Amino acid sequence: MFNTLWNIFFALVPLAISPEAKAEVQKLIDSNTTMMFSKSYCPYCKASKKLLNETGVDYKVVELDKIDKGLEMQGAIKEKWGQTTVPAIFFKGDLIGGNSDLQSLKNTPKWPF
Repeated sequence: MFNTLWNIFFALVPLAISPEAKAEVQKLIDSNTTMMFSKSYCPYCKASKKLLNETGVDYKVVELDKIDKGLEMQGAIKEKWGQTTVPAIFFKGDLIGGNSDLQSLKNTPKWPF
């Protein structure tokens, strides 16, 4: 329930995003083949991490709820890519999407992306 309320709040309330947060997000995406922005308590994030681990995909994860700039970084992702929820998963700089998008790729020729 908290996650749902948080997502509603996050979608409605404008947030000032610093250039540093935007640059940090872009640097993480550019320097990791598979990059996931996550929250440690999110069941969808856990499902995505489980799938990536089970299939041997090498990825980097940032737990946005565990770092000071997490909210700003999530705002930067929303601003540039329109992704308001986590997980926000990127492959070679392109947004894959969230957990359902990742799960739908599992048994396709596109796996692992």
